[in-house]
Amino acid sequence: MLMDDQKHFKRFLQYLKSERQYSEDTITAYKISISEFIGFLNAVPEDVKSLIDVDAFDVESYLTQLYEHQYSRNSIAQKVSALKSFYNFLVKNEVLKVNPFEYVHLKSHHRHLPRFFYQNEMRELFAAARKGPDDKLALRNTAVLELLYATGIRVSECSGIQLLDIDLDNRILLVTGKGNKQRYAPFGNHAREAILAYEQGARTPLMKKYGQNHSFLFVNHYGKPITPRGIEYIMNEIINQSSLTTGIHPHMLRHTFATEMLNNGADMRSVQELLGHSSLSTTQIYTHVTKSHLMKDYQKYFPRNNASLKSKD
Repeated sequence: MLMDDQKHFKRFLQYLKSERQYSEDTITAYKISISEFIGFLNAVPEDVKSLIDVDAFDVESYLTQLYEHQYSRNSIAQKVSALKSFYNFLVKNEVLKVNPFEYVHLKSHHRHLPRFFYQNEMRELFAAARKGPDDKLALRNTAVLELLYATGIRVSECSGIQLLDIDLDNRILLVTGKGNKQRYAPFGNHAREAILAYEQGARTPLMKKYGQNHSFLFVNHYGKPITPRGIEYIMNEIINQSSLTTGIHPHMLRHTFATEMLNNGADMRSVQELLGHSSLSTTQIYTHVTKSHLMKDYQKYFPRNNASLKSKD
């Protein structure tokens, strides 16, 4: 933990004890929640971030991770409440001007349908990735986007890919997911070509330029292994450079993959395996998306629903 973070953390815990007079159990719960968030910020040694430098993007990434780890809504609410209180304390003491958790609204008890990209939106994203200001980084960004879209893997899984994990000849990827569980994910020729172009035109030159020697597939602009936060930043930059609207998150690529697989006839068990879901119930949320999609198409295209074709009494 950074020195300043440790100082602010201790002051807050003391405040809870002396001024708010919270019970030891409540203080312990606050301590655990904030410690977990610090752990998230310090997960990658090369990408450590201070508590006082947290922004809306970090908050969104953290919430996404909590939802991915399938914490209950109550659990997430408790963690967010503790962090809101902590940052309110920092604002009150003029350490910060704005509470990054101030406008967090948790999902309601019923599960919302996952938002996914339509084909025209995906075309926008691929075009934006290819138009990056730096040719080498544009090759990398395109390869990242192609692989995420082609496999439905998580951002954290993407950053951990090693060269030996990917078989370009047979177009299959060995993915290491939660709890170090491994699964295979096939991918198509578009992803293969994008990765080949990236390796030759970006990865090798960047690693040579900065004297790097490691086996991670995706690298940052210094040739070092890219972090999950780095990939999220890349995807958000692609989204920002496109003409798409706001309210879009990189995790939607995973939703898009699952939705398109089911819409094109894949069975639920196969999609569960490809996504790395431990429970089929987690995957079943996508059946509601596909049903909704089918209903819209039915309403739009079935002749008897077209007003011009209805018989007039």
